[in-house]
Order: sequence, then C-alpha cells, then structure tokens
Amino acid sequence: MDITFNNDPKLSILLPVIYYAWQDDVLTNTEFTTISDFINGQDWLTKAEKAFLKSKITLSEPPSRSELFHWKEKINQAIDSNPKIGGLTDLGLLIANAERPAFSNEDITKIAPAFAKLESGLGIMGPEVISGFRRREKTLTQEHNTVESFNVQKMTDLLDGNQADIINKVKSIIGSEAFKLDIPTDVAEFREKVLQWCKLLADEGLGSYAYPKAQGGKDDIEGYFAIMETLSYHDLSLVIKFGVQFGLWGMSVMFLGTNKHFNKYLKGAGTLELPGCFAMTETHHGSNVKGIHTTATYNHADRTFIINTPEKYDRKEYIGNAANHGEMATVFAKLIIEGKDYGVNAFVVPIRNKNKEVLPGITIEDCGHKMGLNGVDNGIITFKNIVIPHEDMLDKFASVNEAGEFESPIPSDNRRFFTMLGTLVGGRIGIPRSALAASKTGLATTIKYSDKRRQFGPEGGNEVPILNYRMHQRRLMPYLANSYALTFGLQYLTKRFINRKEDEMQEIEALAAGLKAYTTWNARNTLQECREACGGKGYLSENRIDDLKNDTEIYTTFEGDNTVLMQLTAKNRLGEFRKQFGEMNVSTIFNYVVDKAKTSITEKNPIATRNTDEAHLKDPAFHLQAFQYREKEIVSSAARRFKKLVDDGLDAFDAANIMHPHMLQIADSYLDRVVLEQFQIKLQDTKDEALKEVLTRLYNLFALNKIGEHKAWYLEQGYMEGVKTKAVRKLVSQLCWEIRQDAVPLVDAFNIPASCLGAVATTKAAEA
Repeated sequence: MDITFNNDPKLSILLPVIYYAWQDDVLTNTEFTTISDFINGQDWLTKAEKAFLKSKITLSEPPSRSELFHWKEKINQAIDSNPKIGGLTDLGLLIANAERPAFSNEDITKIAPAFAKLESGLGIMGPEVISGFRRREKTLTQEHNTVESFNVQKMTDLLDGNQADIINKVKSIIGSEAFKLDIPTDVAEFREKVLQWCKLLADEGLGSYAYPKAQGGKDDIEGYFAIMETLSYHDLSLVIKFGVQFGLWGMSVMFLGTNKHFNKYLKGAGTLELPGCFAMTETHHGSNVKGIHTTATYNHADRTFIINTPEKYDRKEYIGNAANHGEMATVFAKLIIEGKDYGVNAFVVPIRNKNKEVLPGITIEDCGHKMGLNGVDNGIITFKNIVIPHEDMLDKFASVNEAGEFESPIPSDNRRFFTMLGTLVGGRIGIPRSALAASKTGLATTIKYSDKRRQFGPEGGNEVPILNYRMHQRRLMPYLANSYALTFGLQYLTKRFINRKEDEMQEIEALAAGLKAYTTWNARNTLQECREACGGKGYLSENRIDDLKNDTEIYTTFEGDNTVLMQLTAKNRLGEFRKQFGEMNVSTIFNYVVDKAKTSITEKNPIATRNTDEAHLKDPAFHLQAFQYREKEIVSSAARRFKKLVDDGLDAFDAANIMHPHMLQIADSYLDRVVLEQFQIKLQDTKDEALKEVLTRLYNLFALNKIGEHKAWYLEQGYMEGVKTKAVRKLVSQLCWEIRQDAVPLVDAFNIPASCLGAVATTKAAEA
C-alpha cells in the first residue's frame, strides 16, 4: 500500500512545514536542504516514510494545486478547532492526532527539540505564520474604510472663509466647457489657448479685481489672491500668465506708480487690452536685484530716459508674456543722472506695437521649451537706446523733479530700495497659495484613488483598499495635515499684508519670503509622493500629476530662489534678536537668563524629557513650547556663532557664507512656529464640534510629525529622550490611521471641480 498523509497520520506532523515552504510556489535550495536534512535525521521515520516526505519537497516536481488546496483545508480545520495554536509543530501534532493518537506525550518530548531547530532553520516565527494561515472573513485592516464624521460643506465654508463667493465663481468658470483641460501638445497653440483663457477671465472682471474702482477694479487684493489660488486647481500655465499680466505687470504699476500711471495703464492691463511684462531678472544677476546692470539714463534736455542693456548677460531673462504677447514692460534699471547712479528704479517701457511687432531697439528671444508651464511665453529682452518719456518712471518712491534732480520721500537708499521691493511682496503670497492648490489637487486625486484601488488582503479574504495600509497612510496623511496647516498660515500672511503698517513691512516681507519657500518645497514633496502612491496610474498624463509636478518645479525658483529667500527670512529673525538684545539693560538681561533657566527646569527635567503620556504628547502647550524652544535656541546659537567668527577676525561676508546652512534652520524653525500658531488659533475659533474633532487630529499630526522630523535636534539638545521621540513616532502612525477614515471627506472639502481632478479620482476605472 502506498504511503500517504491520510493512511500514515503521523507524517502529517510535517504537513504545515511543507505547505509553508511551498505556499509561495517556490521552494528555495535552503528550504529544501533544511527540510531534507531534518527528515534524514529522524529515526522514528522508516526509510519508506522518509522517501515519501522527500517526494513532497522535490524541486522538479512541486505539489499540484489540488494537493496544496487539500493541505490547506486540513490546516484550516485544525486551526478552527483550536484557535490558540502557537506554532507549526503544535499545528502538525493537532493534524496528526486528529482521528487517533499518532504521538504520545513521551514521543512529543523526544522530537520537540528537533522540530524547534527545524523551525529556526527555516526562519519561521510560529505565531506569525499561524496568523497568516487563519481564515478571516473580516479583518481590522479590511474594515477601516471611509466614514464621514463631519459635514463636508461646513468644512469647505471654514476653508473658504470670507472669500467663498469669489472662490465659487472661479470654480464655476474653470469647471465650464470653455475651460476644458485638453492641453495642446504644440507650444504655440498652447500659448494661444492660455491667452484666450486669460481674456475670458478678464471679461468676467477677474483680472482687475485688485485694482482701484476708478480703473474698473474691485479694490480687493484679498479677493485677487483667492482668485489666483482657485485658478491653480486648473492649468498652472493659466495661473502664471494670469499672475504676470494682472499681478506683476498691473500691480507693479499700481504699487510703484501714481495716479497718472493708473489712468494711463491700469484699465488696459485689467481688461488685457494692454498685455504687459515684469522685467526684473537678469541673466547674470539672478536674485541680486540690487546688482542689476540695465540702465535708465536721464536726459534733462528733452526730459526722457534712455533704457540700455550694457552687456550681453545684463539682458532681462525668463520674462513671462515677453516671447509672444507683451506690449509693455515694467523694467527695473539703475537710474543714472549726470553720470551718478541713484540705484534701482522702475520704468514702463513699450516693447511691441498693437500688431505685435517688436519695436526698434528691442530684441526679444524665446526661452524655448521648458520643463513645464509651456503655455507661458517666457522671453529674453535686450534694450538698445530705448527712449521713454519722463512720465513713464514709476515715481511713488522716487522721481526726477522739474530741475532734473533726484528726489524721494525716503532719504535712505537702502530703505527706499527695500520699500519698493516690499510693495511687490504680493508675488510671494500668490505663488505659495498657487503651490498649495496644486498640492491639494494632487492629494485629492491620490487619496480618492487610493480609497478605491484594492490590492492584496488576508488569506482567503477580499483585497483591501491601499489607503487602508499603514505605510500608504504614513506617506499621504502628513501632507494632508500640511495642506490644512498651510491654508491657515497663508491666510494669516495674506491678511497681514493687506492690513500692513509701515513698521511691519520688513517682518511681513520676511514671512512672505519664508512661506513661499516653505510651501513650494512642500508642494514639490507632496506631488512626488502622490505620483509614487498612485503607482503606474500616477505616471499617466490623464491623472494630471505629471503636469502638476513639472509646472510647480519652477515655483521653488521664481519670485526668488527658495534658499535665498530662506536666508532673507533668517536675516530678519537675527535682526529682531539683535534688536532685542541691543535694547536690553542689566535688569532685562538678568530676566532673560532667569527665564532661560526656568525653561531648562520645566522643559528639560527628566520627567518632561521622558514623558510619553498621550495627553501630554497631544497638548498644544507642549507643541508650542517645543517649537518656540527650537526657534529661540537656533537663533541665539546662530547669533553667538556669527559674533565669534567675526571676533576671531573673519570677514563678515565669509562668516555669513559659513553660516548659510545655520540660517536655513533659523527660517525653518520660525516658519514651523508661525504655522503651528495659526493652526492653534483656527482650532480655538472653530465652534462646530465635529469639525473641531477632525481638525484636532490633523493639527496633532502636523505638530508631532514636525517634531519627529527634527527629533535628532531635540535629542542632541537633551530636550527629549529616545523613549519620548519613539512615542511621538508611534503616535504619528496612529494619527495617520485615524485620519485615514476622514481622508476622502477632507479632500472633498477642498471642493475642487471634478474636471480638474485626475481621471482615477472621478471614473469607475479607479475601482479596477
């Protein structure tokens, strides 16, 4: 009679091991050798039984599907009969002894060490393998699906705030058939399409929204920023073209000019009857606006200015609206009067006539195909003896009087320069708000897709939405929390800019510069994670992540290179620190030392540094203290370090160069704290309990994830110990798990038009 598992029950003790080895359809040489050596070493097996068992691990003759199924049924029956089985040997004994005793207790005692060695040799962790064998109709992961714990419309209203009406109007427009996202592959055609979209927006009165009412506008700068952010759910070439025409060109006239300029240019700018450019950046001078070389030489005889590009690489480069459509340009140039340089000023210069013909003395080159934003006609402009009238100097902060003399209401050259640039800080508000909208679009597409896309699952169970997997949540939920945090942070910046006072402008400019960098870097990282989290679908153009990634890539560079902007922010914070200490007397210095000592006692004592209580880790006071501590320590250490470098004889320029990496930490810690505070204020102002509950989870994730990102610094400072940072990491994972169920409603609250989302977020194909 042939030997089988059925007629020789004691052999079934090895059935779970053999099934485990074959369950992935591949038996490795190591597994074969380990099991074969085990069989050969068992003297309780006959020669024939050994031969039978070896036949079941023959590499060239794997078990059939029906055999594997039959073995699995035996395993399932045994597990169902005794759910507390601890390992494969126990499971094998249960199967072997199922009908009649095949092994006595004495037998088990003798063979147990050998079986333990076998499991170890195969790298088997008994409980884990048994858990994988169990049949489950439902699991925790399977059941952790989308719920709606709050009213989505109320969340949308909270996000939109007092700009809901204009936001909804813009969403209606970009969701219409006229704005269908069928982007041409031909660059020339794409540029014309974007121009037509801009004209449609101008016809709706959106282009002039920020301009004075006398020039056809609404005198509503906050509304303009809301328009620009909302348009960013649509094509980003449109957003940049819109921003160049109505923002940079029109608002440079509005902020740097006076009534004569408003009357001459603003209405045409707002209706797009007068397309224009903003010509600041030069090829070889980049972010160094003060170092530009273009000149505007004053000729008192006929009261004109002559605009010139001195050398080849002093040309204006990467100028939006220049290659095809621009007729006018706000040109930043050094004002020269009788051979004396009076610094950078702004002038309105014609570059084309109404027939789109380039004017004499103007040379325009096309920047060509770009990584993204190919609907924007970027160009290079060179000026050769271009004569403009005296009245076309934008003279709000500086002018040339009737006697041909330079005059300004601001006597300091540096202060005048920074005041002039400070009025243009709006670009550093519009760009991060646009980047945030792009992040939201990517997140909405990815999270909605991940909620539908199913893959893998428990043995014998259904496949699970990939958004239910902890690692997928860990990839996306922190960026979702960031998107809410930055919404509140950028709204705060916008309101500060609109309600600005002169003595606040330096701080506002520094905050805008920092948040521009902070938000656009976040957009870059968010969209990369979205691309990967969508797998192959994220690579398809129909899902928009490619355009969003490519178009926002330049956001980290224009309106100021991010690294340079962060240094500007840090310089402001160091200045505030020095000012504070410069005003200190003996008494205030003593108080500062006492306060610092108190901080060390209260926040760096062993109880605080090791406190892993969940209530403490979720305490807003703990978050704020941790963020403030990091900011203050980094700023004060930077000030001390810079002073020591200079005191040791190093040139201040070289000392600043050494300090650059430290400066970025100053800016980052400051921005973390500002955004955290604005999230806390929003929570305090939220009355709806359901909204407050989900926002609190997002807030906690934002705060703790930031602490986790900087855990090395906190550990170095002794502010936290490893046990605490480990607890933070675990809580971040748990918050991601909790937020997952609200993730789809949270992105639904962005209320992005369906036509602007990727195909996988809006079609049944996502369920496949």
